[in-house]
Amino acid sequence: MLKDILKILENDAHITEKQIATMTGMSPAAVGKAIKQAEKDKIILKYKTVINWDKIEEDEQVWALIEVKVKPEPEAGFDSIAQRIARFEQVRTLFLASGTYDLLLVVVDKTEHKVADFVAQNLAHIEGVEGTVTHFVLKRYKEDGEILEGGEGVKRQPVIL
Repeated sequence: MLKDILKILENDAHITEKQIATMTGMSPAAVGKAIKQAEKDKIILKYKTVINWDKIEEDEQVWALIEVKVKPEPEAGFDSIAQRIARFEQVRTLFLASGTYDLLLVVVDKTEHKVADFVAQNLAHIEGVEGTVTHFVLKRYKEDGEILEGGEGVKRQPVIL
């Protein structure tokens, strides 16, 4: 039943224990106990709100996907380098990935220049980082399962040849 509770919470962290109880057939007390235990066990790490920052004009944000090639450390592998990179506040998400590059970062800052400075001043100076490739996000359509623009569909006119 914990898996059911977690799926419900992942979709809507604002939902009440009573609503979850109705959906799962459990008692509200049992739901509350399961949630508290999941928080204690670090299964639930954080409750999150997905915000469409593009609608807040005064708070410009530039998103970038940065691929990082690293030389794994003999004892710690990729973990030690990843832990150092994860400490930077600009790094929203960090994955170990397959392919040409080893780490994939989602980085957010106020301007393209600040993202470039982050790469040049921070990432490039970490021992073991061998190279980076930065991709700037031009438009976000969906984040954490939420469609950001309401799914209005394509607004372009068809091209007639």
